[in-house]
Amino acid sequence: MADERRRGFRRIDKQTDQMVRNMQQPRLIAPHLLRLDGALPTLLGSRCSACGEVYFPTARGCTRCCGTQLEAFDLGHRGRLWSWTVQDFCPKPPYDGAASEADFRPYGVGYVEMACGLKVESRLTLADPARLRIGMAMDLTLEAYRRDADGTAVHTYAFQPADDEDTPA
Repeated sequence: MADERRRGFRRIDKQTDQMVRNMQQPRLIAPHLLRLDGALPTLLGSRCSACGEVYFPTARGCTRCCGTQLEAFDLGHRGRLWSWTVQDFCPKPPYDGAASEADFRPYGVGYVEMACGLKVESRLTLADPARLRIGMAMDLTLEAYRRDADGTAVHTYAFQPADDEDTPA
């Protein structure tokens, strides 16, 4: 009887642990693109060991020098808005954001230049042209993208205006 109770507690503890992990680790559309172990998410790319060229997402070969030795490279979480537009119509497949024409809301799309010089295409948390400007500091965040069949929110990365604009990218 005591063994059965301990096993039951272990099962409950495992379920609780999983629920806590699920609360701390949101479901991601592409988990290989991000690291979530710090206060802010960071983008993960790769860098050629021979010439230093940086890629996002990760690459297996270098298009600059044809090298094949690439290493993991942390792109960070801060950049500068390089260019942007507003997506004001529901994209066609293969877009899978699950928004219908009726419930679609416009969203910002932009290129954010990371500290290493690489420009990353990303959703933006703003779609208001009056609040977006080229060169503004942007921070990486997560944004709900769609819901799975079980109702769980699936997140993607996005950039939002940085609170401390003067901090370098």
